[in-house]
Amino acid sequence: MDVGRSAAAGVVWMTIQKWAIRVLSFVTIAVLTRLLTPEDFGTVAAASTVLPFFFLLADLGFAAYIVQVEKPDQRMLSTAFWFSMTAGVLLCGCLFVLSPLLGVVFGSSGVVPVLQVLSLWVVVTAVGSVPMALLRRDMRFATIAAQGAAAAIVAQIVAIIMAFSGFGVWALVAQSLVAGVISTALALLTVKWHPTWVFSRVHFMLMARFGGQVLGVEFVAMLRAVGESAVISATLGLTALGYMSIAQRLVQILQDLTGSAIVPVTNVAFAKIRSSAVRLRDAYLRALQLTYVVLSLPLIIVAVAAPLMIPILFGDGWEQSYQVAQVLVLAGTLSLGAWLDQGLFYGLGKPGAWFVYALIIDFLTLATTVVAVRWGLVSIAVGFLCVATLATVVRWFLVSRALQTTPGVIARPFIYLVTVSVCMGAAGWGCKLWTAEIPTWLSLVLIVLVISVVHVGITLLMARSAIRQMISMASRLRLGSRLGFSPRVQEQS
Repeated sequence: MDVGRSAAAGVVWMTIQKWAIRVLSFVTIAVLTRLLTPEDFGTVAAASTVLPFFFLLADLGFAAYIVQVEKPDQRMLSTAFWFSMTAGVLLCGCLFVLSPLLGVVFGSSGVVPVLQVLSLWVVVTAVGSVPMALLRRDMRFATIAAQGAAAAIVAQIVAIIMAFSGFGVWALVAQSLVAGVISTALALLTVKWHPTWVFSRVHFMLMARFGGQVLGVEFVAMLRAVGESAVISATLGLTALGYMSIAQRLVQILQDLTGSAIVPVTNVAFAKIRSSAVRLRDAYLRALQLTYVVLSLPLIIVAVAAPLMIPILFGDGWEQSYQVAQVLVLAGTLSLGAWLDQGLFYGLGKPGAWFVYALIIDFLTLATTVVAVRWGLVSIAVGFLCVATLATVVRWFLVSRALQTTPGVIARPFIYLVTVSVCMGAAGWGCKLWTAEIPTWLSLVLIVLVISVVHVGITLLMARSAIRQMISMASRLRLGSRLGFSPRVQEQS
């Protein structure tokens, strides 16, 4: 299997998808923030923190098992499908019934009808779980990218139309449901597999042992997210939660546009090369450095220029999101390696070790929120930054043990990240002060230009191998296209 060529093609296709979705998303959010209120965003943000719990229970981690297992068979896949669909229907009903209680937890009756309608999303996601896992396993990222982009674009158009029509918060609800329905329908139509009327208890127990640990990781993360939202909304109000949601969304958009394509591709690639310790270690270090190179530039731009960008993107009235976004970006920069590390442990078939790590870090994050909320949103973001710093150091030791190397080797790419971030931040901040009296858009352009120049210079000095790697990925992709290779990786018998 030419995993390298397929991974390169996957990164390219997934990046194209993210750009297509997020460019329109910028426009969509810019429109919606002018038509909807911070409370509308806060209401959907509160509801959205609950839904992932039910997604996880419906899937039970079976999709993660299918992606990394050596040879899935029909009985295994059918067992996973029927379990997910049945669980999705039952959990949808449970969420509908529990919605009033969750409304009390969030201190808002407006959350109740939103949750009841969004409960349908659980069924839709559960039905598409196995087909999506099969597409990822075969590294058919071009197909995934096209389907995801189509679903997101249609959903965002629906949201804008409904917002202009005066539907308020229901425009955001419709956006989520439409995207889920289209993605699931396209995956079912594309994948060359259909379930049979079988259910294997042996396969169920095998998947459940692995998936239970995956479920534990995600469950803890979702529990932390719900706890944070509940603490913020109950103490500071849904409006404050809306400000936090916009700041978090800005960071997520940037991550999606740049580095998120690397993660799902390398997750599958790690599983396919795990039998070779040397090859796996080299691939991990290259992927980690590439992630730092790609993501550090846009994140530091936002860390410096958030007060200039947010009014342009989201309109006036979001001032309280400025500093929160700046601090969250710094925390997100420190946490870049966590994406890759989680995929590494899953690819190695060791989700239990990652579960212990996630349990400790998420508990510390929630505890920090509870303590810091009395001082406002910025204090909460600073708490996230402190926990992210600690978590980064802990991961060096966990990963070094898994890859049979030393923490110093794993930490080496982080030296580049710190250096380039500090230099870009200092240069960008100086440019911001120097251009304070000129028009906002021109100041933003100059800041981006200065930070980009510094980024290129530091990267050439400290991470030239990452540049060579990107060139190699591009050349591999071109060569594969000329020879007629498909980006799909076929399993060897």
